[in-house]
Amino acid sequence: DGMNVLFIVADDLRPVLGCYGDKLAKSPNIDQLASQSVVFSDAYAQQAVCAPSRVSFLTGRRPDTTRLYDFYSYWRVHAGNYSTMPQYFKENGYMTLSVGKVFHPGVSSNYSDDYPYSWSIPPFHPSAEKYENDKTCRGKDGKLYANLVCPVNVTEMPSGTLPDIQSTEEAIRLLNVMKTNKQKFFLAVGYHKPHIPLRYPQEFLKLYPLENITLAPDPWVPDKLPPVAYNPWMDIRQRDDVAALNVSFPYGPLPDDFQRQIRQSYYAAVSYLDTQVGLLLSALDDVGLSNSTIVVFTSDHGWSLGEHGEWAKYSNFDVATRVPLMFYVPGMTTSSVSQGARVFPYLDPFSHVLGLVPQGRSKKVVELVSLFSTLAELAGLQVPPVCPETSFHVALCTEGASIVRYFNASEEKVEEEKHECDDSYRCFYEEPVAFSQYPRPADTPQWNSDKPKLKDIRVMGYSMRTIDCRYTVWVRFNPSNFTADFEDVHAGELYMVKTDPNQDYNIYNNTSHGYFFKKIVG
Repeated sequence: DGMNVLFIVADDLRPVLGCYGDKLAKSPNIDQLASQSVVFSDAYAQQAVCAPSRVSFLTGRRPDTTRLYDFYSYWRVHAGNYSTMPQYFKENGYMTLSVGKVFHPGVSSNYSDDYPYSWSIPPFHPSAEKYENDKTCRGKDGKLYANLVCPVNVTEMPSGTLPDIQSTEEAIRLLNVMKTNKQKFFLAVGYHKPHIPLRYPQEFLKLYPLENITLAPDPWVPDKLPPVAYNPWMDIRQRDDVAALNVSFPYGPLPDDFQRQIRQSYYAAVSYLDTQVGLLLSALDDVGLSNSTIVVFTSDHGWSLGEHGEWAKYSNFDVATRVPLMFYVPGMTTSSVSQGARVFPYLDPFSHVLGLVPQGRSKKVVELVSLFSTLAELAGLQVPPVCPETSFHVALCTEGASIVRYFNASEEKVEEEKHECDDSYRCFYEEPVAFSQYPRPADTPQWNSDKPKLKDIRVMGYSMRTIDCRYTVWVRFNPSNFTADFEDVHAGELYMVKTDPNQDYNIYNNTSHGYFFKKIVG
C-alpha cells in the first residue's frame, strides 16, 4: 500500500531560501525539510505566469500542448481532455484534496479548480482571500491603501486572519481526518505568498533590517536586451504606493529606497510562508504520518526583484523561471523514520537560524513538467507513458520524464561518462535541458506585454536553459492556429552561466548558435 503525498506549492517564490545558499533569507522550516530531501538547484517552470505554469505541471504537458498562455481558456475544452496529476492519483485509490491556490482559479480551471475530475471533495479556498487586494495597508498618514508593500497587524485584518494562515489550519484539519479514517491521500496545499501584494504579519519585518537590504546586483536594463524580452511590470505599477511614485513607462526605474523596501518585504513574506510550511510539517509529525508521506515543495515560477530593471515574473530570465524544488521520500531520501520520531519539529525563524544543508543536491537541470511522472513513480504507481509528438487526442501521457533517476546520481559518475564521447558538443548536451516560453504582443514593451491575451500574441520567446547557458529566440507566433515560425526570428538572447551568472551580457549577436537553434526547433 503506497505512500501518501503532501504537495506544497508556493506562489511566485524564487529560491531565496537558506537551503539554496541565500545569505539573507531566514527560512528554517523549509531548510529543515531540505535537510531530509533531495533538492534540485536548477529547476525551471515552463512559463513564468501563474495559470499557464500550474496547468502545465498539473497536466504534465507544455504550454504549446495545453494551449494556455494567458488566463482565459480551459484545457479540456480548448486543447484536449488531459488527465491531471491529482486525477491520476484519485483514479488509483487516493483521496485527493486541494487547499488554497493549487490550480489557478477562474476559467482556466473551469471555475471549479477542475473539480470533480481532479479532487475527491470540493477544493477549499480561504475566506480571507477576497480581501487580498482591498485597502488593508496602513499608510504613514494613517489611511488605508491597496499597496504593494503591505506589512499588517493581523488582528486588524478582516476576520482577524490571512489566507495562508487559514489554508494551514484547513490542511492540518484534513490531515487529522485522513489519519482517523486511515485513508491514503494526495493533499495539495497552495500558499498565496509571496505573490503580491506583499501582505504579511508586520513582525516579520524585524528579521530584515532595511540597512541589510541591498539593491539587485544588476538593477539596470542591460544594453543588449532586446526590447521584446523586457516585461514592464504593469501589475505592480497599479498598486497605490507604486502609482504614487509616478515612474515612467516602460523602463522606470523605481527609486532606490523603494526598491529596497520591495526586496525587504519579499523576504519578509518568504519568512512568513516558511512559518506556515513549518506548522504544516509539524502537524504531519503530530498525526504520525511523516514516515509514510512523500513531501514535495516547489513554486509555480520565480519573481524579479529589480534584476535587469525588472519586477514581477513575465520573462524568460532565470529569476522569473527558476523555482525551488525538493522531494522528501521516507526511506529513500532519509533512512527510515522510526514510528513516532519527530522529523519536522517547528522552528521559529525569530530564534532558529540553522544553516542546515540539503540531504542530497542535484545540479541536473530539471523542469516542473516532470512533476507528474516523478510523483507517480515515487508513489509506486505506473508511470504515465511519454506523449507522442502530437498528443491533443491522448488523455493520459506526459511530456516530462520522471527525474527519480537523478535522486542518487553521484557527481563522480557523471564525470566518467563525459570522457567517453568524442564529439565535445554532443557530449556536452547529453545533459538535460529545461524549456520555458513567454508570449508578447509586440516587439517593444506595451501596456499588455506582461500578460497578453491569446488573440493579441504576435511573438513567442522560446527559451532553453542548459547547465552552461540560457538561449532564447523570439519568433513570430500566429494565435489563430497556434503556430510559431522559426524562420522569422525577431530577436535572440544568449547568456553564459559561468561568466555571466546574472544574465546581463547578451552575446547572441557575436556567437554562432546553430546547435541550440536546432535543439529548440526540434
